[in-house]
Amino acid sequence: MDRTPLGEAEMPPDTEFATLAEPFRPELLAHCYRMLGSIHDAEDLVQETYLRAWRAFDRFEGRSSVRRWLYKIATRACLTALETRSRRPLPSGLGAPSDDHRVALAPREPSVAWLQPAPDALVGADDPAAIAARRTGVRLAFIAALQFLSARQRAVLTLRDVLAFRTAEVAEMLETTTAAVDSTLRRARARLAEAEPVEDDLAEPDAETRRTLLDNYVDAFTRADPDALINLLRADVEMEMPPIPTWFTGRRAVVGFLASRVFRRDLWRMVPTRANGQPALVVYKCTGDGRYEAYGVQVLTLIGARIARIAAFNDPSLVPTFGLTPALTGQR
Repeated sequence: MDRTPLGEAEMPPDTEFATLAEPFRPELLAHCYRMLGSIHDAEDLVQETYLRAWRAFDRFEGRSSVRRWLYKIATRACLTALETRSRRPLPSGLGAPSDDHRVALAPREPSVAWLQPAPDALVGADDPAAIAARRTGVRLAFIAALQFLSARQRAVLTLRDVLAFRTAEVAEMLETTTAAVDSTLRRARARLAEAEPVEDDLAEPDAETRRTLLDNYVDAFTRADPDALINLLRADVEMEMPPIPTWFTGRRAVVGFLASRVFRRDLWRMVPTRANGQPALVVYKCTGDGRYEAYGVQVLTLIGARIARIAAFNDPSLVPTFGLTPALTGQR
C-alpha cells in the first residue's frame, strides 16, 4: 500500500483504513476525554491513536474487532500520557466553598491544569438514544470524580462500566490478567463512590421547560438582573470558576457574587450549546467598542426545573472547540 506520512490534521489516504476506523472517532474522543479530563489533550491523543493505528494497519490480523483494537491503542496512549501529568481538578476538588460572596477571591491559578468541558457535538452525542445511554459517562461530576482515580483505575473503570467491555477484553487491552482487572475495578468503584457527588435527580426537565429556563438565565445575565436569577437557582446551588480556586455555595452567595462582581448591563452575550451531556453556554464579554470577545463556557447542572450548579470555565481557548467564533459584533 502507498502510505505517505500523516500530517497533524490529515486522515490517511488508505481508503480501507478510513472506512473501518473513522466511525469510531467520536467515541474514542469521549474515551480519551474521560481519561485525561481535557478536550484539547483528548483531541491530540485521538490523532495520535489514528496515526499509530494507520502505521500498524498492515499488521492488524482481525483477531479482535477494529473497535476494540482502536480502544487498546487509545487507552495505552492515554496511560503513557498520564505518566507525566497530574490530575485535572475543579475548584470544588481542591478546597471548601464559601457561603459569603464578600470573601476575597483567590488569584487565578494558571499553573494548575484545570478540568475542561467537552462539547456534545464532538463526542458523538448527536443520536438521542446514544445521549440517553452515555450521558452519565460524560457528565461533568463524573469526569471530575474520575480525576481522583489512578490512571489505570480510570482505564479499567471506563472500559468496564462505561463502555461495557468484558473483563477478558480489558485484560487483553491492558496486557494483564482478569484477576488484576477485577481487583482494580473494585478499588476504582469504591474510590469513585467516595469522590462522586450524589445528585438526587439527574433527569433534566422536558425540552420546553429547559429552553425557557436557559432563556431566562441568559436574559438575567444580559440585563444584569439578580432578582430574575433568584427563581432559577436551587437554594443549595453551587458555582465554581476555574482558573479561580474560590467557589461558592448557596443561592445567597452565588447571586450576591454575580450581582456585586459580575453583572453589568449588556456586558455579556451567551450562545446556547451543550457540553458533557448538559446544557451549556458559550460566553462573550463586551470589549467596549461594540465587540464581544470569547470569554469561556458555562456548563449548567439542572435538577428538576432549577439550576443546581454553574461551572464557569473562564478560558477563551475553549470556545473554538464548540465551533464558534472568537468574537461577536454587537449581537444580542
